[in-house]
Amino acid sequence: MTARPVRRRVAVVGTGSIVSGSHLPALRAHAERVELVAAVDVDQGRLDAFRELAGAEVAGHTSMDAMLDAVHPDLVLIGTPPSLHREQTVAALKTGAWVLCEKPLTLSLAEYDEIAAAEEASGAYASVVFQHRYGSGAVHARELIASGELGAPRVAHCQTTWHRDEAYYAVPWRGTWASEGGGPTMGHGIHQYDLLLHLLGPWTEIRAMAARLVHDTESEDVSTALVRFENGALATVVNSVLSPDEVSRIRIDCADATVELTHLYGHRNEDWVYTPAPHVAAERAAAWRTPTADVPSSHTAQLGALLDAYDNGVRPPGSGPDARATLEFAAALYKSAFTGQPVRAGEIAPGDPYYPAMHGDHPHWAPKERA
Repeated sequence: MTARPVRRRVAVVGTGSIVSGSHLPALRAHAERVELVAAVDVDQGRLDAFRELAGAEVAGHTSMDAMLDAVHPDLVLIGTPPSLHREQTVAALKTGAWVLCEKPLTLSLAEYDEIAAAEEASGAYASVVFQHRYGSGAVHARELIASGELGAPRVAHCQTTWHRDEAYYAVPWRGTWASEGGGPTMGHGIHQYDLLLHLLGPWTEIRAMAARLVHDTESEDVSTALVRFENGALATVVNSVLSPDEVSRIRIDCADATVELTHLYGHRNEDWVYTPAPHVAAERAAAWRTPTADVPSSHTAQLGALLDAYDNGVRPPGSGPDARATLEFAAALYKSAFTGQPVRAGEIAPGDPYYPAMHGDHPHWAPKERA
């Protein structure tokens, strides 16, 4: 007789739309493996509304520290504004709870390394939500590329061209370095270039530009980059909130095939297209078709992968050096864009102005003191 899996006791911190709309359905999809026991929000009305949705048995707290002391959850899901992520993640780790936190996990590499130290001290792990990695189409594409089945990667394009209006930036914590850590490079395009890095592996050099073309924000509203990868491939990356025709796209041209993903906020198998090179036999190309199982990219898929790691006592995907590499890419893009110089992987370390802050205290980009 097979033993039933242990149900992990879960708390959510923040009860806004991302938690109610994405994390709560993920928890319900894994109901045999998790039990939602507590929710935290400083807004009592929002907390009450969430508990009505999630169930009265979910304990409500307006203080995260009080919740941790009272509940001692196994796993904490964090869906608060980015400026709170480091402090809340460290607090959860200190109690021994694992963490799944919305992106960006931190606002800087310095903050990320604080979380790494907290992980080491506690033995618990913190993962960042990069759900696009976990759809079956992405898993399949990564396997094909990593195995060499599509030939050597040569050219890639990564595009996040979205549209955000003035009302979007009227929310007080948006568009500032202190609250978001950056503009679309940190808050929007990070999902796509995280997937690009997941598919292509380590990068070695980046040359970038950024601008404020429309919005009155501290951070940029568009950035572009040219990237060289360790495997020799060259890529372009575009992050925009100025684009009326919204699309998210990744295209990778390998020696034997082009693989292309086109979607907006999430993908399924049908969103991935493989185009064989002229010399590739039809029967070989037919084997590239996406798997029978169609798992959408989602919080549900990522939560399942995290719970698998928890059950096996191993570091979960989307954590540690793996997740740090995506944040380092963002920091390097900003440094290159603001200094006008190429940036190499690994060069942003303690003592570099772009280590504690994505704006690098650059005179044109650093926050200005308000009168």
